[in-house]
Amino acid sequence: MASGGLKRGEKILFGIFALIGVFAVASFVMLEIVRARSDKPMYPNTTHYDFSAEGLRGSVLVRKAGCLSCHRALRNGTSMGLELDGIGSKRSFQYLLGFLKNPEATYSTKTVDHGALPKGAAYVAELPEADLHALAIFLSELRADQGSAVARLPAEGRSGFIDEMVRVWAPDNWKSEYKDVRDEVKQQEDKHDAGAK
Repeated sequence: MASGGLKRGEKILFGIFALIGVFAVASFVMLEIVRARSDKPMYPNTTHYDFSAEGLRGSVLVRKAGCLSCHRALRNGTSMGLELDGIGSKRSFQYLLGFLKNPEATYSTKTVDHGALPKGAAYVAELPEADLHALAIFLSELRADQGSAVARLPAEGRSGFIDEMVRVWAPDNWKSEYKDVRDEVKQQEDKHDAGAK
C-alpha cells in the first residue's frame, strides 16, 4: 500500500529545515542593510601601502608576471599561496629580494612553487635584476597595522589572553628559549625615548 503524503516526523523535519533557511536568508539581508547604511566599514582595513615610483612599477610586474594566480595582494588574486598584503611588516626588503632571487636558500627549506625548474614559479628568479628589485620594493611597501592578522607584532600593550595562553600552554623552557616580541618592542621604544632626551 503506497503512502500518499509525508509522515508527521518528516513534515516536522522539513519544517525545521525551512525555518533555518528562512532565518539564514533574513539574517543575511538584515546584515547587508546594516552594512550598506553604516557610516564606517564593518571590517576595518588593517593593511595599507604608500607606493614609491619603484613600488608602483613592482605592482604592475606582479600582475604581468602572473603572481596573482597564486598569491593575493591589494585585494586581488587567489589564496592558493601566501597572502602578500602586510608582508612588508613581517619581512625586510633584503629578505624579500633574497627570496625572489634564491627562494630555497633564503627560506631555508623546500618551497612549493618557488625555486629551480620544474617548479611553477621558477621563472621569478630568472627575471632581470631591475624587475626583482621593483618586486621587492613593492612587497616591502605592503604594510599592516600592528596587531592585525597579517602583522608581525601583536597589538600594542599587554594582552591578558595571550599571557594566559602562554602561561597555560607553553612548555616550561619556552620563556628561557624565546623572547616575547612585545618585550623587545618595549625595549626598543625605551631606548628610542632615552636617546631623544
